[in-house]
Amino acid sequence: MMKKLIIGLFAFLPTLSMASGPDVELQHAKIDLTDKASLQRGAKLFMNYCLGCHQMQYQRYERTFRDIGIPVEIGKEQLIFDGSKVGSHILNAVKKDDAAKWFGAAPPDLTLIARVKSPDYIYTYLKSFYKDESRPFGVNNIVFPSVGMPHVLQELQGLPTPVTHEVEEHGHKVTKVVGTEVDGSGELSTDEYDQAARDITNFLEYVGEPTRLTSESIGIKVLGFLVILFILAFLLKKEYWRDVH
Repeated sequence: MMKKLIIGLFAFLPTLSMASGPDVELQHAKIDLTDKASLQRGAKLFMNYCLGCHQMQYQRYERTFRDIGIPVEIGKEQLIFDGSKVGSHILNAVKKDDAAKWFGAAPPDLTLIARVKSPDYIYTYLKSFYKDESRPFGVNNIVFPSVGMPHVLQELQGLPTPVTHEVEEHGHKVTKVVGTEVDGSGELSTDEYDQAARDITNFLEYVGEPTRLTSESIGIKVLGFLVILFILAFLLKKEYWRDVH
């Protein structure tokens, strides 16, 4: 399994490297892996808006449902759309060759995206789409210039317009997009969309390391045990050496 993870990671790293983008200040996502309601909303948004192109080939439906508190039957009924078994990996039916023709490059697997790019990057990316009629899908992204994907959350956010600013580079004035302005056509308010972006980011952070909370809990217990063991060993040492001194 570890071998597959390493191979999968290096397989889509070249695609991710294209998304380095300009020097953009990332917004803090403020995620919370203990917030199961957020994780459940993030899973719902991902399955409805992202899974059509982006797979999670190292994550299983059943494991996901169990970890974030979704009853298996409800998850099977409402979050599995292609008839996959609940024990299956989270995959889609898009062929890589077709996706490469449509988007210019095959959409990367997102199982480890939060570990590769960071939650703040994902959160800022989801909030940085703006209208750009020169692009094939009519949108661009501040974090990922010349992005090859549509703004799949457009019905929720609306279609933001770019906020530009003139700067001087190498003796020439250049117009740069420094922000976006929401047009109000989305189903969600600005705060609601921010929360939706945070929920998706939270879910992707969980998927990148499903055992993180368990590992942290075990780590704290081990450290506590070592502290107690140290104290006992120190007291035992003093007892052994008491007569010598």
